Amino acid sequence: MKRFTNEFLIGAATAAHQVEGNNVNSDFWAMEHVPGTMYKEPSLDAVDHYHRYKEDIQLLVEAGLNTYRFSIEWARIEPAKGDFNKDEIEHYRQVLEFCHQNNVTPIVTLHHFSSPKWLITEGGWESESTVEYFGDYCKYVVSELGVLIPYICTINEANMGKQIAKIMKRMSGNESTSANKEDSVDVQVGLNVDMKEKMENYFRSVGEAFGIDPRKVQTFLAPRTENGELIIMKCHEKARKVIKEVNPSIQVGITFSLYDHQALPGGEQSAEKEQYEDLLNYLPFLQEDDFLGVQNYSRKIHGPDGIVKPDETTRLTKMGYEYYPEALGNVLRFVAKHWDKPIIVTENGISTDHDEERVEFIERALTGVQQCLDEGINVIGYTYWSLLDNFEWQLGYAQTFGLIAVDRSTQTRYPKQSLSFLGNIKRSGI
Repeated sequence: MKRFTNEFLIGAATAAHQVEGNNVNSDFWAMEHVPGTMYKEPSLDAVDHYHRYKEDIQLLVEAGLNTYRFSIEWARIEPAKGDFNKDEIEHYRQVLEFCHQNNVTPIVTLHHFSSPKWLITEGGWESESTVEYFGDYCKYVVSELGVLIPYICTINEANMGKQIAKIMKRMSGNESTSANKEDSVDVQVGLNVDMKEKMENYFRSVGEAFGIDPRKVQTFLAPRTENGELIIMKCHEKARKVIKEVNPSIQVGITFSLYDHQALPGGEQSAEKEQYEDLLNYLPFLQEDDFLGVQNYSRKIHGPDGIVKPDETTRLTKMGYEYYPEALGNVLRFVAKHWDKPIIVTENGISTDHDEERVEFIERALTGVQQCLDEGINVIGYTYWSLLDNFEWQLGYAQTFGLIAVDRSTQTRYPKQSLSFLGNIKRSGI
């Protein structure tokens, strides 16, 4: 592999709720603790990144990496509607300043799945009022911290609600597919959607936790209506507008969960339909963006009857999807056909108990990125998911995506070979 330029951003990513711990004012915290919860375990202290961020960023720096993508937690900044917490802003100021002191380029995500509990009570991600609420939050953060933030992802995986809705439809038998409807891992972020038996009691408990009709509990990861899809895009447009008003120099983008859709004979229409739903229909809302965040973990193969389930010979990751690092290069080529501005790979990675598999995955994935650069595709960065083994939403702590292992009984960090391997790619190529 050739050497990446000094300007190319290579690093790793995290999300606040998954690593910081004690995000007590968030919707996820509430859902983790209700009777009959669908979560394997609660997040609790997570990996205590809130207090140990310097140690974690230092490990990234010592490996030779120059970029850290992380999220600012809305539920910390605005724990009650209209009540902005100055102490929490100061915390994230310190994180950003530490990045700059160590020549690490921060890429900040303003919303990564988790929301303030009060927002859900107010109608959540199906309510028009969320557009203004999100705009107010973004304006406050950027007014306070914008001078320290070169890149902002407004919303992480804006298409995730639609992907979840499709999975639920597929499981219910209302969509033609050759995949096994009992599969519980079909979403890149690791949401366990095999929840039919417990769902009724769980949603009743969730409704009680938020104090509203359970049918009106609209978290960011709830299956979304078309109106909800539009609200997400309005939130993005509102955020971009206020960010540019406060600090026009900030580069603003959004991220999408994108599979490498491949078609067998007769599957072309199915693949094209999902490509349109995953990305192309969002493009009209992104024309004023500065970059696009691409997040990819695997591929989907489409046949005449829909998505084809991997057979027993297929190499799978710990998450249960196909081990196929070449998907990233294919997705970048697809995106570049429709997007002529910079692209940042904001997530790409693998959950595995065998770090040599992670090393192989990184090498093959970044070979694809290098090939795309050689082809003239405007990729400016890559952040591996994830810096740390962390809380993988409903699946708890069993999944291991991290470049750094954590003993959660002591919070001791154990850097893996894959961390230094990725750093060596940044330093000298391989």
